[in-house]
Amino acid sequence: MPATILRNNNMKLYLHILKSHLGPFVFAFLTLMFIFLLQFLMRAIEQLVGKGLSPVVIGELLMLSLSWMVVLAVPMAVLVATLMAFGKLSSQNEITAMKASGMSLYRMIAPALIASLLLTILLIEFNNKILPEANHRFKILMIDIRRTKPTLTIQSGLFSQDVPGYSILARKTFEQSNNLEGITIYDYTDPSTNVVVTAEKGKVSFTPDYRKLVMDLYKGEIHQLGSGNKSPYQRMRFDRHRIIMDAEGFEFERSSMGAFDRSDREMSSDEMRKLVDSLSNANLHLEHEIMIGEDHSTSSMIDPRRYLSSATPDQQYQRALTLALNKVRNVKMQISNQLSLIEYNNRKIDEFLVEIYKKYSLPAACIVFVLIGAPLGIIARKGTFGVAATFSLGFFVIYWAALIGGEKLADRNLISPWLGMWMANIVLFILGFYLTIRIGRETPAINWSAMRKFSPKFLRSPQIDESEHFERT
Repeated sequence: MPATILRNNNMKLYLHILKSHLGPFVFAFLTLMFIFLLQFLMRAIEQLVGKGLSPVVIGELLMLSLSWMVVLAVPMAVLVATLMAFGKLSSQNEITAMKASGMSLYRMIAPALIASLLLTILLIEFNNKILPEANHRFKILMIDIRRTKPTLTIQSGLFSQDVPGYSILARKTFEQSNNLEGITIYDYTDPSTNVVVTAEKGKVSFTPDYRKLVMDLYKGEIHQLGSGNKSPYQRMRFDRHRIIMDAEGFEFERSSMGAFDRSDREMSSDEMRKLVDSLSNANLHLEHEIMIGEDHSTSSMIDPRRYLSSATPDQQYQRALTLALNKVRNVKMQISNQLSLIEYNNRKIDEFLVEIYKKYSLPAACIVFVLIGAPLGIIARKGTFGVAATFSLGFFVIYWAALIGGEKLADRNLISPWLGMWMANIVLFILGFYLTIRIGRETPAINWSAMRKFSPKFLRSPQIDESEHFERT
């Protein structure tokens, strides 16, 4: 009977601890989602509003963009909730009461760790199933918008550098059409010639395959000047003039078999692993060709015996030497091309591996942040949102900077993709494990005296007695 009562009491305590996490988690998650959404709107509002797009289309874009926000908001919300929950429990002396009842700190953290493990599993599924599809649909929707609205990236009164080789200024754009007014175009496609085109009006469209951007100009002038000192200045007037540009700057892609190609952020980890395996097999095949010296490009060369027999010995020697040198150059070029292809495949493999590990390292941060947040919350003894947000922002900035830095280093093949994506988790896990052990052993006081002399004066005083913050059972 006492054992049953003890189990029931422990279960109630576990539920109480989880309940203390739930409110702060929901609040922090909604707050972070609002901040991320506001940031996205501030960055994209000029490209979406005032372009003739319906509210339904804008709303769909916002809904699809919420997917990547969830991936970032959940780990941060876990850290905030853990700091607030354990800070509140500590400030209200509930931690002391639980210790007095025989519950260790590890058992207090266990419910939060189990909940974070469940969140990690759900977030991994989200990253592999929902996030890639949302990113892919977001890209397709943006492509569809730009196909029907090619002036989307041209803002009135501002130069647009989206088209390679051109700088375009339109003093007025129209929401319901692709017409422009007051156009000035700087043409940089030919470095030896400076060309400036002005027109009163114009219209933008795409070729049927969406590979070229067509700009029809009306009533304007073309000013042309060569870079040489003696190059004449030319000025030409026109009633109608057409300029055809590459649409690369508008981020169009040709569909393959009726579907758009997917980037690494639009695929699941299983799909990327298949591509990694295929690229690795291709590299093995190329390395095998280099090792055995296959040279299909030189196997069909003319047999030198067909025309060396009629030449003198010196001519035969020179011609044989020339043929041998040509063959060596061909083999060298072929090997160089194969090595370049291997290097390109290795870069793609690293990019795919980085995305694969990121799909798991970000969700795993939920577990790491529980180990960080629980001891820090007890040390701070404050369960306010301000304190939790301050700690969370600092740790997440460090975490995100390490993650981005690791991604860049891994993409450049300076470190392994696994280390680049898991380095931040490993460092913070060690720190959280250390803090949890110190608090769990009831020796939370960390000797900072060696570091105190390096701190600013306003941080040195007043001296705080750590016994005021921690109570022994």
